[in-house]
Amino acid sequence: MENRTSSTKTFVKNRRASLISAIFLMATSAIGPGFITQTATFTVTLGSAFGFGILASIIIDFVVQQNIWRVVSLTKMYSSDIANATIPYSGYVLAILVIFGGLVFNIGNIAGAGLGLNALVGLDPKWGGAISAFMAIYIFSSHKASHFIDRLMIGFGLLMIGLTLFVLFAAHPPIGQAFTETLFPSNIDFASITTIVGGTVGGYISYAGAHRLLDKKMVGVENIKYVSSAATRGIIVVGVMRYILFLAILGVVASGVTIDISSYAANPASQAFQAALGQLGLRIFGLILWAAALTSIIGAAYTSMTFITPFKPSITIRQRQIATIIFIICSLAIYLIMGTAPVSLLVFAGGFNGLVLPLGLTIFIFIGWKRADLMSGYYYPRWLLWSGFIVCAITWYMGAMSIVTIFNYLR
Repeated sequence: MENRTSSTKTFVKNRRASLISAIFLMATSAIGPGFITQTATFTVTLGSAFGFGILASIIIDFVVQQNIWRVVSLTKMYSSDIANATIPYSGYVLAILVIFGGLVFNIGNIAGAGLGLNALVGLDPKWGGAISAFMAIYIFSSHKASHFIDRLMIGFGLLMIGLTLFVLFAAHPPIGQAFTETLFPSNIDFASITTIVGGTVGGYISYAGAHRLLDKKMVGVENIKYVSSAATRGIIVVGVMRYILFLAILGVVASGVTIDISSYAANPASQAFQAALGQLGLRIFGLILWAAALTSIIGAAYTSMTFITPFKPSITIRQRQIATIIFIICSLAIYLIMGTAPVSLLVFAGGFNGLVLPLGLTIFIFIGWKRADLMSGYYYPRWLLWSGFIVCAITWYMGAMSIVTIFNYLR
């Protein structure tokens, strides 16, 4: 009896640890340099009305994550394998798009890490990016990589939220106006919503937490309640961070400070933090951006490489670690030789992943409707399928309306 009780406690403890690590992998993958730069850029251009974009993105994110995490857990397969089992060859297309989107995002993540260390300690951005990339490579080279990743994601996630709250209180934003515009916006910008949705659950980010749970064997009908709860909590963490960052920057913008978002060297979030707290604000920004970038380098590389299974079904964990290291090295090499302004790249990356999102979501909604056989006969909640169908249609529409604007970010 005592052994059974001990075994039950161990199981519950391990399940809780797996869920927390998945929540923070998803959240810290979303809260990257692109997330910070996109939020700052659109807060400057849209002001309080950007609050509605954040609210819309949270609702869309909730529906997307609930569907994707649920299907991955029930089918006990990686997303690209699920797609291939549903529509022949669609998994290859999804894998290529997600890996490419992850590569673009990871180049931006390394660029963001360089900008973060530049603001924190004055290090040249390219050196800062290289050092951060090699730190990520070291983590994946370790035999305790899984342990490192879990602890790093949780610690840095809490650090980023705490520091941003500190800046929020110093910036004194017009909270009443922000809340009003969040519910009744004076301006709705589809490109901004598509971009921040892409930066929160687009591309590889949609699958980060779900694939982490799959790797930790937290799957099946018996775990669906916990998986659903974890998906919701992940979105709450991201939504809270996005909104407090929005309010912090809005406070600076509302005070009359002019923030540059168009020049090659523009770093709008850095300018806002420095305007709020002087040199201390600049250092805080540097630490937040670097922490966000490092965790996103890890999250983007880890999740993107879970999509190579269609091309090598028998891949081992060690081989996937090696592929992940190569992925990071390629991202670093491209960053070191490319000439695109980091801010433009970071905003574009979110937009591109927002364009990829509806493809994967369409496949998953189809599975929920028609392929119960892949989910052990599980009866999929109809409210979730209908809301997923509506969100799917909305993301296709927003993508079509904003595709030209998104690609113009690279100019």
